[in-house]
Amino acid sequence: MAKQDDPATSVGPAADPATSVGPAADPANSVGPAADPTRTPPGLVPRFGALIVDWALCVLVAGFFGDPVRQGWPPVLALIVEYGFFIGLFAQTPGMWLTRLKCVSFTDGGRIGVVRAALRGALLCLAIPALIMDERRRGLHDRAAGSIVVTVPRPTDPPTR
Repeated sequence: MAKQDDPATSVGPAADPATSVGPAADPANSVGPAADPTRTPPGLVPRFGALIVDWALCVLVAGFFGDPVRQGWPPVLALIVEYGFFIGLFAQTPGMWLTRLKCVSFTDGGRIGVVRAALRGALLCLAIPALIMDERRRGLHDRAAGSIVVTVPRPTDPPTR
């Protein structure tokens, strides 16, 4: 007969792997931006600059399949598709690339994928979720998608000979 305090026979949250909390769920054990207390969130000026560049591109692209002056939906649809494609696959849009920003997973710092990026873009089009931010400057659209915007570090100069 096994003892009651034997870990092999104990029951409860610690014994059940399905209910235990892994490192990805706990930001304290994470290796991504959630675990870095020294990280300074990017300012609102680069974020807004990236959005302006992306919106201008979306208006240009929307001109191919609709009239962005008379219809409001073509640029919005283009922005959602742009965010889904660029952020989902490359972690940054053309505007983010110009302003040295990246949108990554909050828990591990990796790409967020096309579906979560499209969700983030759709919520960004509503404008209000982007205006409600927490202390890490994560808007509601970032929290819903599990993402965070970070600054891309400047490349170091190669050593001279």
